[in-house]
Amino acid sequence: MKKVFVTWRIPEEGLDVLKKEVSVEVNPRDRALTKLEIIEGVREKDGLLCLLTDGIDAEVMDASPNLKVISNYAVGYDNIDIKAATSRGIVVTNTPEVLTETTADFAWALLMACARRIAEADRFTREGKFREWSPTLLTGRDVHGKTLGILGLGRIGSAVARRGKGFNMKILYTGPRRKRKLEKELGVKYVSKEKLLKESDFVTLHVPLLPTTYHLIGERELKLMKPSAYLINTSRGPVVDESALVVALKKRTIAGAGLDVYEKEPELMEGLAQLDNVVLSPHIASATIETRTRMAMVAAQNVLAALKGTPINVVNFKSARGHQRPRLPSRR
Repeated sequence: MKKVFVTWRIPEEGLDVLKKEVSVEVNPRDRALTKLEIIEGVREKDGLLCLLTDGIDAEVMDASPNLKVISNYAVGYDNIDIKAATSRGIVVTNTPEVLTETTADFAWALLMACARRIAEADRFTREGKFREWSPTLLTGRDVHGKTLGILGLGRIGSAVARRGKGFNMKILYTGPRRKRKLEKELGVKYVSKEKLLKESDFVTLHVPLLPTTYHLIGERELKLMKPSAYLINTSRGPVVDESALVVALKKRTIAGAGLDVYEKEPELMEGLAQLDNVVLSPHIASATIETRTRMAMVAAQNVLAALKGTPINVVNFKSARGHQRPRLPSRR
């Protein structure tokens, strides 16, 4: 029987799928494993099911000469050394599509929370400061009819755009290439990054973490934004230069931000937590019972399919069957 190591206890439905066909060893600790513990766990295993927070490099892969598949419980896979996996003939898979709508919901929740100062209002009320109604009490910004700027019109970015249409927003987008079909379907307009930053009331990030997207938003970009604009990030923390963002928020270069991911996660940049014009959440954009369960099922099915020689949701091979023609993910 094939052997699989799971680095964290995922929803039981996913584990049940695995246990029907393979021998499963699950991290027994209620915490993230160290690299050495992952190496020990993967020894003599045929498959590895890991989280986005697990760093999987060549040393981890070489712990088991039998390793055939690394199934990432996530859409992104920047935690895995793709070149190392490809050169070793190890299939790497992800969980696309299942978390698209849920993540878009959460990006929208952060946007609304920022615009209407919901987190501030909650703290204000809990602290007993609400004594009487006032015309200027915690006034925020309208969302309807404003301009929404989307960096990255992929699955999640497109889902966010559809929600924006419901708020009668003007929607701008930018990315490495123009998507004319989506422009017609969603009524969005392709512009340069600079134009998007200058004109948008809300800027939301939906790009993968690549060398080309590292610090995509930094001091220069923040200065291009309106003083009344808000930045929303549910993609990857290092896409934003967090130190530059803290300065911009302190100086009110922009009105505020909503963050679900962080540059040195789970650590926060010094000074970020003390700001009242930022909404912070602990990387929970996909955290619904329904979505996390579906992710577990897909990740488990990815493992089994790869071990049977018919891999699905593969990110590092054009033709995964037989490990032919290795292809690295697009760096665009």
